[in-house]
Amino acid sequence: MRTTFSSLRVRNFRLFFVGQLVSQVGTWLTTVALTLLVLHLTGSGLAIGFLVACQFGPILVLGAWAGLIADRSDKRHLLLITQTLEMLQSGALAILAFLPHPPLTAMYATALAGGFMLAFDNPARRAFVPEMVPEAEMHNAVMVNSALMTASRVVGPALAGLLAVTVGFGWCFTLDAASYVAVLVSLGRMRPAELRQPPVTRRAHGQVRAGLRYVRSVRELFIPLAMTAVVGTFTFNFSVVLPLFVEHTLHGNDATYTLVYSVLSIGSVGAALVAAHTTRVQVRHVVMLAAAFGVAMLLFAVAPNLAASFPVALLVGFASVAFLTAISAIVQLRADPSMRGRVLALQAVVLIGSTPIGGPILGAVCDTFGARWGLAIGGVAALGASGWGFLAARRPPSRPPAIVRGPHGDDERPWASDHAHTGPSKPARTAVRSVR
Repeated sequence: MRTTFSSLRVRNFRLFFVGQLVSQVGTWLTTVALTLLVLHLTGSGLAIGFLVACQFGPILVLGAWAGLIADRSDKRHLLLITQTLEMLQSGALAILAFLPHPPLTAMYATALAGGFMLAFDNPARRAFVPEMVPEAEMHNAVMVNSALMTASRVVGPALAGLLAVTVGFGWCFTLDAASYVAVLVSLGRMRPAELRQPPVTRRAHGQVRAGLRYVRSVRELFIPLAMTAVVGTFTFNFSVVLPLFVEHTLHGNDATYTLVYSVLSIGSVGAALVAAHTTRVQVRHVVMLAAAFGVAMLLFAVAPNLAASFPVALLVGFASVAFLTAISAIVQLRADPSMRGRVLALQAVVLIGSTPIGGPILGAVCDTFGARWGLAIGGVAALGASGWGFLAARRPPSRPPAIVRGPHGDDERPWASDHAHTGPSKPARTAVRSVR
């Protein structure tokens, strides 16, 4: 236990952990309640897919630029702004849900506003984690933060189901709005002098393109992110496929759906705790975990009844979060500090921003052929991504691009902007050299 949670001995990170734990439970309240509310109002998988497009479409459009904003900003101050705006958005959803006939268009518009806030919040929040702990604890902090995100998935969906069937959807959104107080207090009580803030990236032309070139030049980043684009589009659309599978195919109800989601999340927490105890993640681990995720999804698709779906849901939860945690670890630990916000934003684009593409497609497939086909497509996509990743990792690395001389004669990185230069850290140079 001391090894698994060693980073919690750092005061700033401990405050962040507690605040985010409360806030993330509230976030899952809204995620589950909003999905169920739209399903009740429409009964349509395509309508749920459009909701997902509103929630995550801004990440697809703005993600790369939002990552650059995170690199240019004091992340603690940026988080105070985004978390306050997200609290107001949850309050607006609560007002709509308490109406006798909630207007669907207004809920879509409010979800879209939340998507814009998430586009800026996600890279800033994740890039902030390494700044709160000493370098020796950075790996553990990243893994413990991933465990936090998945632990909230156990309590949040179960609480959302309980509130939805007892007091109504409006109270789910109300509690979510209140949960943001915890994270705002935790951010306010931090000691800024104890943060390890990297130099703020200076404004220059071409910095978003520089981030894309950087990822493309580092194969240890490019392969996992390319795999994530496929898995995020077709496999991670649980919010679309799972309620349709449980309520329409297995003939369950709201309480059953949240129970299945909670069981899935218990498997997720197990994977996160195992990941928190690991010391090294490589591309081959991502490839194997994507294959395991694909197999688990195919088994889930053929579950004959609710009783059989519970043990498979544990496996799906474990495999999905093990894959996601491995991706997150590689991205956060291997990226150059000056590029970390942009790389994390790119990960959010391919993982979360891809759901507006896959969500409506899978919703239409579920409406036409049944939810089992939606799960099966996700399983095949994960297996296909695993096969491509295996072959790409075995391919000899291409010849590295030529080094460009800076205006003062110093060597600039091949991915750097022509108008700005910040020297790479030693860990980043070592990571790139090992890949090449």
